[in-house]
Amino acid sequence: MPFPLVIVGPTATGKSELAVRLALELGGEVVNADAMQLYRGMDVGTAKIPVAERRGVPHHLLDVLDVTETASVAAYQSQARAVVEDVLRRGATPVLVGGSGLYVQAVLDDLNFPGTDPEVRARWEQECQTRGAAALHERLAELDPPAAAKILPSNTRRVVRALEVIEITGRRFSANLPTPGPARYGAVLVGLDRAVAELDERVNTRVTRMFQEGLVDEVRSLERFGLRRGWTASRALGYQQVLAELDGDGDMAIAAELTAKLTRRFVRRQRSWFRRDSRIHWFDAGHTRLVEDVLALSRT
Repeated sequence: MPFPLVIVGPTATGKSELAVRLALELGGEVVNADAMQLYRGMDVGTAKIPVAERRGVPHHLLDVLDVTETASVAAYQSQARAVVEDVLRRGATPVLVGGSGLYVQAVLDDLNFPGTDPEVRARWEQECQTRGAAALHERLAELDPPAAAKILPSNTRRVVRALEVIEITGRRFSANLPTPGPARYGAVLVGLDRAVAELDERVNTRVTRMFQEGLVDEVRSLERFGLRRGWTASRALGYQQVLAELDGDGDMAIAAELTAKLTRRFVRRQRSWFRRDSRIHWFDAGHTRLVEDVLALSRT
């Protein structure tokens, strides 16, 4: 009976490439768990794996949202579980891959989602615009320290959501965040990491390549499809920095430098998030026998 393999870890560790290689070995199909890769047209800036490099392996939950739509963990949970269960029913191996920790957790754990109130959410979004993300995260830390410890200050949408839930339910948002138990579907979790200096250099190289390969043109193109109206998409690393320079001096060297800096910071936060999950088996992403070692784990 097949079971899912889950590939997680910081940005730029090589998760997408490993997922394809494992899927080829196992007769599997890849399921995306990167929130920004859900968006159509956001290819260069999210390092979305090109079709040619997917080597015929089916990929699910890529390019399913317009940039004006707001990504929803609750919607993703329903869609991703349906895909995973369909792949399993067909006797294939789902390979869930991505660096969005909450999205991975939504598939594997009993993560519940309280209702919403558009007026309350709009008010918190306006406060975020007025006071800034840092101030809003400080407010969350006052009301719900455990939630603030788990939600990145840069994840403004998640901070707003936590404050919305606290206001409409009168309960801490962290009450809805489960302690990881046995993973759903008997999934095996694999974490990729690299030495800090090596990963920083990979991030720098990736960002340089993104700007060389057309990130600015991609952002300009997506503006015509409403990128600026997208609460989630417009705040993606790289896209937000390019938009800011398009509105300012147009110095894309500054945008690239800031994108690399913020991505390196994001990598450290991703590492901290995933390292808290004791179910993850960690591997050096640069090891020459990486595929063989992960396959051996999956067969034990």
